[in-house]
Amino acid sequence: MTDEALLALSAEVARLKLRLERERRARLQAEQIAENGLRELYVKQRQSQLLETVATSANQASSVSAVLRLAISEICAFTDWPLGHAWLADSSGAAVTLKSTRIWNEHRPERFDAFCRHTEDRQFAAGEGLPGRVLSSGTSEWVRDLSLSVVAKFPRALSAEQVGLRAAFAFPVLVGSEVVGVLEFFSPQLLEPDDVLLKLMLQVGTQLGRVVERRRNERRLIHDAAHDVLTGLPNRALFLDRLQHAVQWRKRNAAYKFAVLFMDLDRFKIINDSLGHRAGDQLLIQVGQRLSIISRCCDMVARPEFHGELEDIAGEDTLARLGGDEFTLFLGDVTNVSDAVRVAERIKGALLLPFIIDGQAVCVSASIGIAVSESSYDTAGDVMRDADMAMYRAKTLGKARYEIYDQTMHAQAVQRLNLETELRHALQEQNFVLHYQPIVELGGETVVGFEALVRWQRTPTELVYPDKFIQVCEDTGLIVELGLWVMDEAFRTMRAWQLQFPRETALTISVNVSARQFAQADLVQRVGEIIEATGISASSVRLEITESVTMGQVEQTIRVLDQLKALGVLLSIDDFGTGYSSLSYLHRFPVDILKIDRSFVSQMDAGSDGLQIVRTILSLADNLGMAVVAEGAETQDQVTQLKLLGCDYCQGYFFSRPVAAAAAERLLEGAPSYAEAP
Repeated sequence: MTDEALLALSAEVARLKLRLERERRARLQAEQIAENGLRELYVKQRQSQLLETVATSANQASSVSAVLRLAISEICAFTDWPLGHAWLADSSGAAVTLKSTRIWNEHRPERFDAFCRHTEDRQFAAGEGLPGRVLSSGTSEWVRDLSLSVVAKFPRALSAEQVGLRAAFAFPVLVGSEVVGVLEFFSPQLLEPDDVLLKLMLQVGTQLGRVVERRRNERRLIHDAAHDVLTGLPNRALFLDRLQHAVQWRKRNAAYKFAVLFMDLDRFKIINDSLGHRAGDQLLIQVGQRLSIISRCCDMVARPEFHGELEDIAGEDTLARLGGDEFTLFLGDVTNVSDAVRVAERIKGALLLPFIIDGQAVCVSASIGIAVSESSYDTAGDVMRDADMAMYRAKTLGKARYEIYDQTMHAQAVQRLNLETELRHALQEQNFVLHYQPIVELGGETVVGFEALVRWQRTPTELVYPDKFIQVCEDTGLIVELGLWVMDEAFRTMRAWQLQFPRETALTISVNVSARQFAQADLVQRVGEIIEATGISASSVRLEITESVTMGQVEQTIRVLDQLKALGVLLSIDDFGTGYSSLSYLHRFPVDILKIDRSFVSQMDAGSDGLQIVRTILSLADNLGMAVVAEGAETQDQVTQLKLLGCDYCQGYFFSRPVAAAAAERLLEGAPSYAEAP
C-alpha cells in the first residue's frame, strides 16, 4: 500500500474516532440530561407529594396541633433532618410572642432531649432568635452553622452545640400576612442554604395557615352562637346549657349546691325611651362590664365549646345577658344561700355609682331574685322560673333590692299573671272610671280645680284603687295607654264643667304623668292632640310629675318640660321632697307648682320635723316664684297651720275625698264662683 493510501486510511480512521467520540459525548450528555430530568421529576414528585400529604392531613385533622405534628414528621422525612418543632403565636399580651407547643417530630432522637427541654422553657418576641426573626419578617430563615451564630442571633447556640446540632431553618405559618406560628428544623450537619426548599416550606406554611384560619372561624361561629352580640357575655342558650349541667350534677351529688341570681335593671325602659336605644345599649355594655368585675366570673367566656361533664366547671361562675335589661349569674359550688346574698350585696353596691352615657350621669339599680339549688329541680327552666319570681318580688317591694325564692312566690306569680290579663281586658273595654279630688284655695277655702284619680271598675260592685294595679300597669307598659285615656276623659269632663260652672279664672284639672309616659318620644304630641280634641284651654291643664322622674336624665327632662310648657300647660312636681333630691336642678325646671307630700303635712301636728320641712318647701317655692299645693290635709289644725305658713292651696280629706264626677258637680254647685287658680 502506497504512502498516499496509508495517509488516506489514517485520516479516515481519525475521522471515525472523532465521530465516535462526539457520539459518545452526546450519548453521555443525553443520559445526563435524562438522569437530571428524572432526578428533577423525582424531586418535584416528592415536593408535590409533601404538599398533598400536608393538604390532606389539614383537611382531615381534628385540631391544629394534630396537623402540625404530622407536618413536622413529614418534613423531617422529606429533608432527612432529624429534629423539628412548632411554635404558636400568642397575642394575649401587649405584644405578640411565640410560645412552644411542645410538638416535635414523632421519632426524634433521644440525644436531642436536653435541647428540646431548653427550647420548651423559652418564648420569643418578634426579632429574637431564629423563631423571632421569622415572626418579624414573615418569611423563611436559614442558619448554615449554629456554632458561628452569636447568642443574640441564636440564643440556644450553646445548647444546640452540646447535642451536636449544626444547621437550622425555620418558616412561618401564615394566615394572610399574619404569622400565627413558626416551624423550625435542625440538622447535625453543616448545610448551605437551599432556596428551593425554603420556597417549598413557605407553601407548606400557607397550607397550615388555612387550617388555623378555618379553626378560628369555627371557634368564632361557636362563640358567637353562644354569646350576646352587644355585651360579649354568654347568652341565654349557653347559660341554660351550663345551668342544666349543674342541675344534673346536683341530682347525682347531693353535697353540691349552686345558686342563680336573676337581675332586672330598674328604670331601664325609662332611660332607653328617653335617651334613645344607642344610650340604652351603652348602659347595658357598662352594666355588663361592672357586673363582670364585681362577680366571681373570672372565666366566663373561655369555654364556648364545652360539652363535657360538670366536674370540669363545678366551681365556675357564669354571668350572662338573657336579653333586654335582664342579666343572670350562675354561682357554682356555693356553701349556702349566704354566698349568693353576699354577691347580691356586691352587685347592689357596684351599681350605686352613676354610669356616664354620652357625658351624662345616669343612675340605675337592679332588682335581684335568688334561687338556690334544690334536689326537686329537674330542668334549668325550673330554676330560672323561681329566680324570676323572686326578682319580681324584689321589684314589687321597692326595687334596688334582692329577694330569695320561697314556695309562696309561685302562687303570687300566678295571681300577678291573672291580674295582667284582667287589666289588658279592662283597658280594651274601658272598665276604668275617674274620681276627682278638689283643690282648694286656702284664703277663701274655695274649690279652684280638681285632681283626676283613676279607679278600676273590676265588677259592677267592686272598685279597685290604684295601689292594687298601677305598678302592674307600669311594669307591663299598659300605663301609657291608660294614662292617655285618663287625660282624654279628665279634659273632656273638666271642659264640660267649665261651661257649666263658668268662672273668671277657669277651673283647672290636674292629671298624673307616669315615668313610662314621660319617657315616650311622642308624649308632647299626644298631649297637644288631646287638648285640641277635647277643646279645653291648655292653661287649665296641670300635668303632675313625680320628683324621681325628673332625676337621672336632667337635660332630657328639661327638654321635655320646655316642650310641654310651649303647649301652654302648667307643670307640677308631685310628692316633692320624697324622691331623689332635685334641689340643684329645680331652678332650671320650668315648673309652676310644688306639691308637698302628705307625709310631711300629717307630721305637722306632732311638732316634728314635718313642720320645718313644710316651712322650708314654702320658702323655696316663694324664692323660685312657684305656687304650692299641700296634699293630705285631714284636720282643722293642719289647715290652720298651712294658712299661717302662707300655703296657697290644699287638698285632702278635710275638704273632700276623691269623688265620682256627679258628686264633684254637687261640690261645684255649692262652691263660690270665683277663686284665683294656682
